Amino acid sequence: MGAGAAAGAASNQTTTGNVARPEVAEVGVMSKTIRRAAELACGALVEKPWRCKGLARSTTLRASDRLPLVPRAVTPQKVQLQTRNDGAFRFAVVADTHSKPHPATKQRLTELAPDAILHGGDIGDLTVLEELGQVAPVWAVRGNIDAQVRDVPEALVVELMRGRVMKLRLLLTHIAVYGAKLRAEVARLAQAERASLVVCGHSHVPFIGRDRGFTLFNPGSIGPRRFQLPIVMGRIDISSSSARLAHIDCETGKPWLPPAVLSAPSP
Repeated sequence: MGAGAAAGAASNQTTTGNVARPEVAEVGVMSKTIRRAAELACGALVEKPWRCKGLARSTTLRASDRLPLVPRAVTPQKVQLQTRNDGAFRFAVVADTHSKPHPATKQRLTELAPDAILHGGDIGDLTVLEELGQVAPVWAVRGNIDAQVRDVPEALVVELMRGRVMKLRLLLTHIAVYGAKLRAEVARLAQAERASLVVCGHSHVPFIGRDRGFTLFNPGSIGPRRFQLPIVMGRIDISSSSARLAHIDCETGKPWLPPAVLSAPSP
């Protein structure tokens, strides 16, 4: 076990004909839509004191509840994987289990039949990785609650190869975005490692977007529910000519879509 494009508001799925550098169409619309959906749900993408639906109107989160800074100097571990003979490969992507993955997690992963599982951090008890490893090889990074777990890297570069041909290079790290934007230090790391896709966790907000020339993918959380956010996981399907990103509802097994009503309330 290892320790590591058309996106529309109505689908939350991304496809591309360029596997080495996935593209996301209509990024401005996608980013604003997903950001607004999150703000309407619980404000989880806003790094400032915010009010949360479902809490008392006077409830404001403390500064300690905000996103922590990402260290500026990170040396990621690297792993190289091979596609199947036909060039296909499937990643299941999970994050933020906090020691308590949803009871249906193993069933959903078995249904997906992934070639590998990526865990975006905030693992909690490491037996979680052992349980996931019963379905497929697991590659994980540590999150802010995993600070003492030194045998799990802070960042991981995954290179997917078909023979000697690079199909996809992705960077897996726990904290990567500020709102809908890629953090500058993570962008520098992704650029240095020549990654085209950044996979992260932390916010518990399922998200597909594009910023600074990189595709961004947060699978959401399969751990204890945070406020009214969904319990979801992600999938990355690689074919001989394309890559597809999508979310799966862990509770139902169905594709997860953003809320139908995303417009801001009238003033």
